[in-house]
Amino acid sequence: MNFKGNELTTGEMFRHVYSGISAEDLERKSCELMTAWGYRLKSREGGQAVFEKGNRTARLLLGALVKYFKTSIRVTPAGPDELKCEVRSLSSGFSGGLIGINRMKNEMKALFAAFQQL
Repeated sequence: MNFKGNELTTGEMFRHVYSGISAEDLERKSCELMTAWGYRLKSREGGQAVFEKGNRTARLLLGALVKYFKTSIRVTPAGPDELKCEVRSLSSGFSGGLIGINRMKNEMKALFAAFQQL
């Protein structure tokens, strides 16, 4: 598989373009990466997988003392022999205040780099 480049990046999501791999293999590798990072697969529907890391209830009760991330991954065709992999944060980090927001941004930056090496 070849990482071709980043198509779009915002503070809450990024979209990478890959070539030379099937959609099933890219989804499998994405799932393996997220599991290795401590995420649990929560659901898989309509080409989108949702992963969660940490405890949402504890995060709401204890704020920044508890880490919590929720992320979705969607793989879609981009053209002949190309796929787009969109990774989007589904948690804002607001429940942890400024510390939580910064943790969410740092987690997305780290995932951005990890998906380049996928």
